[in-house]
Amino acid sequence: MDPFALKPQKADKIFTTWKNVLVKPYNKNEVDPYTRLRVILMSGTEFESVRLSNSFTRMCANNDVRRRLAYMRRGEQIQQKRVASLKPANESIIEHTIGYEQLAVDLTANLAVAEKNSYVKKQLDFALLEDFDHLYRYSDLMELEKAGDPKKLVGDYTEIMPGRPTVAEYRHPHDDVNFYLNNYLNDIKTKLNVNIITAAEQQTMNFYMNVANLYASPLGRKLYNEIAMIEEQHVTGYGCLKDPTATPFECLLMNEYTEAYLYYSCYMDEKDERIKKIWEMHFEEEVAHLHEAADLLKTYEGKVWQQVLPEGGEFPELLKFRSQKEYVREILKSVRLTAVEEGWEELDKVPDKFRYFGYNAKINGDPKTVGTHIVIDKAISAFKYDYRIQNKEHPVKALADRKKDNTDIARVKGK
Repeated sequence: MDPFALKPQKADKIFTTWKNVLVKPYNKNEVDPYTRLRVILMSGTEFESVRLSNSFTRMCANNDVRRRLAYMRRGEQIQQKRVASLKPANESIIEHTIGYEQLAVDLTANLAVAEKNSYVKKQLDFALLEDFDHLYRYSDLMELEKAGDPKKLVGDYTEIMPGRPTVAEYRHPHDDVNFYLNNYLNDIKTKLNVNIITAAEQQTMNFYMNVANLYASPLGRKLYNEIAMIEEQHVTGYGCLKDPTATPFECLLMNEYTEAYLYYSCYMDEKDERIKKIWEMHFEEEVAHLHEAADLLKTYEGKVWQQVLPEGGEFPELLKFRSQKEYVREILKSVRLTAVEEGWEELDKVPDKFRYFGYNAKINGDPKTVGTHIVIDKAISAFKYDYRIQNKEHPVKALADRKKDNTDIARVKGK
């Protein structure tokens, strides 16, 4: 599929009545977990598009350009509202959160298994270990508060067990900054992967920051605030991978191409026929936005879209949500890694006075007092075991004990 080869629909076709925007939500008790994930992913993708367009507008002095951006942005707003309306009102904050973290795990794993750039893959694998742990801690909160069944939400796609303990994830900000990519030296799939994962993590961070102080229980509020800080670290790491030399017009084109690619991927992978039609409609609308972005690039910078996508417009292998349990289990074996400058190193190999230790201790204080540990401690006290969904024994022996939350591994040398 080459969206540049398609004839775009008229741009104003996207404008419609609220009846066609606020569509019927899915049934939370019947929806396939991966349909829920696609809804979260595409809502975040639309937010990213609106965010870029607004930032571009604020840095642009040409009102003709700003009018065209506003026209496109209004369309993205409509799309985001339609996608967001698929979420039912009776799906609670914590249920929605399980979806966010399952998306973080399975999206990251599916991107990583096919990623050709070894540096990007390492960043994906590194953050995957942390999002996997977040899914485990939120699931224990859900079980503890009798707020639903995590197993029903994730289905048979994703295991739930500890990753790199959240208390070990707080690193000095300097060590979340990565090298950036030169777009011209990386294939289209890598550029798409970086765009996709940055938008997804940005959406997750925003969601947690917005709901943290709306959550009813004090323990839940602690959990959301603490994990939101880790999501900010992920957004920094992924965002740094983007090529900072790309112009706003080039970024706009790449964002629209990413949206078209994702909607087409969702359309091809979706099981729910009603929602599948929404993905198809949005793909057609994004084709129009993509052609508009290409025209803006040509008109105001004298560049053709092929200069941004030198390999051509044909979509690479589409994104398909597939269970990656064995891949995640293999990556879990690197749980003791930490970030050092623009790279990663085993915790035992970093100097004793490295800034990680002082920063982590300052943020956590006594690890036994932080929400991400307390939730597991309380679950063990209440049920004798923590909450997990495992097909077999945990691949890391230090994390196999279901009667103890290990807060030392990846945080204390020699553990």
